[in-house]
Parts: sequence; structure tokens; C-alpha cells
Amino acid sequence: MARPSKESRTLLMLIVGLLAWLVPGAGHFVLKEKKRSIIIFATIALTFSVGIYVGSIGVIDLFGSTPWYVVLAQVMNSPMVVLLGRLTTGPAYPVYSQPNEIGQIYTSTAGLLNLLCIVNAVYLAHLRSAETAGE
Repeated sequence: MARPSKESRTLLMLIVGLLAWLVPGAGHFVLKEKKRSIIIFATIALTFSVGIYVGSIGVIDLFGSTPWYVVLAQVMNSPMVVLLGRLTTGPAYPVYSQPNEIGQIYTSTAGLLNLLCIVNAVYLAHLRSAETAGE
């Protein structure tokens, strides 16, 4: 049995991490963790959807909100958040007061939860590649 090279193991971890960011749970799906990937996708998608429902699409404000707290946490959901943010620029979707804050908290929490799942998927890919390499 051929041992996988260090480059192929690194490539696997990068692919798993990128897929896990593009679609929540996709990294675990590639690693054949189907139940876990479904649970991750449902949890993150529902949490993000509740945030959008409570605060409207206007809670994704790439230019008017705090970048460290809101924007980077929301973008960890998926790169589609950047597209939604570009579509909602301007005064067309104003959100104020408590619904805005609650919506931002939910969408940011979903993004940070996805970040944890990305790290977990990359770690599982590392463990599996280490097992096949005999390390």
C-alpha cells in the first residue's frame, strides 16, 4: 500500500476546509460522516435563517457594521453572505433597534459555529491522513 505524501495530505485538509466553508457540513460529508454533516448543515442553516427572519436581510451589512464582530463572523457561514451583503447595500433594507441586534447575534453565532465545524473537519481529515500514513 502506497503511503500518501505530505502534499496530498495537506491538499486533502485544504479541500475539506474549503468545502466546509462553502457549504456547512460539506467537509464532514466528504469524510463520509453523513449524519454529522446533515446535523451541522441543519443547525447552521436554521440558526442563520432565524437571524435573517428576526432582523430581515438588512442585518448583513458589510459596510455599516463592526467588521470584527459582525462581518467576519457572518462571512464564516459561507461566501454567499458576501453576495447577500452586496445585494443589500444602501438604504433599501433598514433595520433598527432590537431586531437588528438579535438578527446579528443569530447570524454571527451561526458563522462562528461553522468556524468550529470547519476546524473539526480539517482535524478529522488530518487524523485520517495520519492513520493511513502510519504516523
